[in-house]
Amino acid sequence: MKDKKIIENIAIKIKNNKKILKIISLIILLLIILTIITITIINEKSKQKYIIYDGKNLSESKYPGYKELIDKLKEAHPNWTFTLFYTKLDWEEVITNEGHKDNVQYPLNLIPDSSKYPEDWKCEIDKDKKFDNGTWLCASDKAIKHQMDPRNILNEENIFQFKELKFTEEAQTIEGIREITKETFLEGDNIAQALIQAGEKANLDPYFITSRLIQEQGRKGSTLSQGYEYNGIIVYNPFNIQATGNSKEEILENAAKYAYENNWDSLEKGLTGGVEFVKEGYINKGQNTLYLQKFDIVNQDEELYKNQYMQNLLAPMSEASNMLEIYKLSNTVDSKFNFIIPLYENMPEEKQEY
Repeated sequence: MKDKKIIENIAIKIKNNKKILKIISLIILLLIILTIITITIINEKSKQKYIIYDGKNLSESKYPGYKELIDKLKEAHPNWTFTLFYTKLDWEEVITNEGHKDNVQYPLNLIPDSSKYPEDWKCEIDKDKKFDNGTWLCASDKAIKHQMDPRNILNEENIFQFKELKFTEEAQTIEGIREITKETFLEGDNIAQALIQAGEKANLDPYFITSRLIQEQGRKGSTLSQGYEYNGIIVYNPFNIQATGNSKEEILENAAKYAYENNWDSLEKGLTGGVEFVKEGYINKGQNTLYLQKFDIVNQDEELYKNQYMQNLLAPMSEASNMLEIYKLSNTVDSKFNFIIPLYENMPEEKQEY
């Protein structure tokens, strides 16, 4: 009887332990589910998103100063649409990452070495050190804030920095390209036709392509657009792709090498290849405005602040001005364009003044 009682007690303990184990297993399962749900919610909240602006879906308290400026543009240009790009990035953190640091050899942002710009537009680190071809200086946080603050761009003069760079039927014409390329290295019907065709094929705004070329080469062109001999072959690199270095010779050699390796032995080949490079390297990664190609704040490729097209801090403003001029000359400025407006977290009440 005693042995039987012991066996019964053991059986009861085993049964009770099974219940406890079952309860523990359920608790662990619930904790795992809750953890997954929490992580999903956190990831969703931090995920960048795009929302079409409808005049009501923009918080003025969270993003001060945006709404009034967008509404003013919308009123003046009813065909335009605006997409709100919620970057989910903290404004000051963005500026810190875009600014120059002690352990970085090449600054992300440069300004021309010119008395035209305020003294405090030069960064404190390497203040008077020359970069690139010797005519550029490191940009300060103040300069970067001014050029990156969307509220300094939401106006008639600068808005095309935010234009979505896609081909728009009937908005971009050969006549428009002819007008803007007069007395430039791009002048001529063959080049104008090639620019239109390249844009249509890549679903890229050919006026953007034209303004990018003028920005990179100047109106008269440069060695890379006029032809440069490399390994016995005359090559062309009108987009200045891989034109990096700290001397003119190094910059030319690196750009020419890239053109040589891609068989760009004519200006037309250089144009077509350059357009494809921009599409694959930037547009397809979500950097589909002039602004976003300069400032890599799109984490579609899970990287930030690295994939920028140029160091020139003022390039988006300059290119946008060229684009706007072409649209005005071709009377298509009021076409159905979309503009992608970046929104940052914890923006200051007042925009960064000059």
